[in-house]
Amino acid sequence: MRTRAKICGITRPQDIQAAVRAGVDAIGLVFFEPSPRYVNIELATQLAKLIPPYVNIVGLFVNATAEDIAQVLEQVPLDVIQFHGDETAEQCQQIAQYNKRRWYKAIQVKADATDTEIISTIQQYQQAGASAMLLDAWHPELKGGTGHSFDWSQFPKLDIPLILAGGLKPENIEDAIQTTQAYAVDVSGGVESAKGIKDQQLIERFMQGVQRGSTK
Repeated sequence: MRTRAKICGITRPQDIQAAVRAGVDAIGLVFFEPSPRYVNIELATQLAKLIPPYVNIVGLFVNATAEDIAQVLEQVPLDVIQFHGDETAEQCQQIAQYNKRRWYKAIQVKADATDTEIISTIQQYQQAGASAMLLDAWHPELKGGTGHSFDWSQFPKLDIPLILAGGLKPENIEDAIQTTQAYAVDVSGGVESAKGIKDQQLIERFMQGVQRGSTK
């Protein structure tokens, strides 16, 4: 099975078109205003119209309320909620049930985190109903999009789909997939020419690397 791939933080119609042509499985829209990749509801609605069937639309939220997300869902047909803040397992469960959407949680892996700690955290969210878990590099201030990676040898093997993020780019994606055997990979800055501005050639090269990494 080919490793699934999501390109996150898309802000322009042409970038969605490039991603779809390259064969991505999901598009990520960021609803976190401090992010340079933030899209408001009006823009997100326009972008969502360009995303064809069989390509999931994922909404990234950071410490948003159930009502905040409901407001987005009134106009943007999100398939999945990505919690990328400090949300507890219980909060994720409650917000997702309120909005009747599948969800997954991003966690930041610290350099000194033990395998036991990582697995315990994942299982907390899994028991609360997470469809998957995303493992990203830890940063003291940023919530994703750091451009940094963590030690891939810490990537666990569990009975829940695990998504690898953090510092991925065309040059290392093949190795990343072979090392972690992740269910899916999530890239943002690694396919950009500037924050929020994707590069068509980088997208194509990234997806070619995903294909090669999945078939070896």
